[in-house]
Formats: sequence, structure tokens, C-alpha cells
Amino acid sequence: MTYYFSLNISSQDYLPYYQGQIRSIVVVTAQGIRLEFPAMHLRNHLTATGIKGHFCLQTQNNKFLSLDKIS
Repeated sequence: MTYYFSLNISSQDYLPYYQGQIRSIVVVTAQGIRLEFPAMHLRNHLTATGIKGHFCLQTQNNKFLSLDKIS
């Protein structure tokens, strides 16, 4: 399955996720589906200002495959 969603998380707000205090992040996709996935998958997209943009999450049999920033 392919899911699209947007994020706008400041670096300060992401800190508990980065430190492992909070392990999962919940998003609502453009299709209106509520998704929960491990926050560690967002680390590659973290900048000094946080995590901002539109993303594409791909899964197969409910298993994570990839997370790409598309804009």
C-alpha cells in the first residue's frame, strides 16, 4: 500500500521521539486513514528546523518498506 501525508513538526517537538521517549508517530493520510508507525523512520528527514513536507509511506502486508519525502 502507498500512503501520502504531510508533516510540520519542529525540531523541539520531535525531540521526545528522537530520544526514544515516544516510539510511535500517528498521522492522518491524504486519504483520511489513520496510520501509526515507528518514529525512528523519520530521523533521516530531520533538519535543524524539524520535519516539514509531504511524504510517501510504502508498506507491504502491514510491514514498513520505505518513507520518502516528495516535496
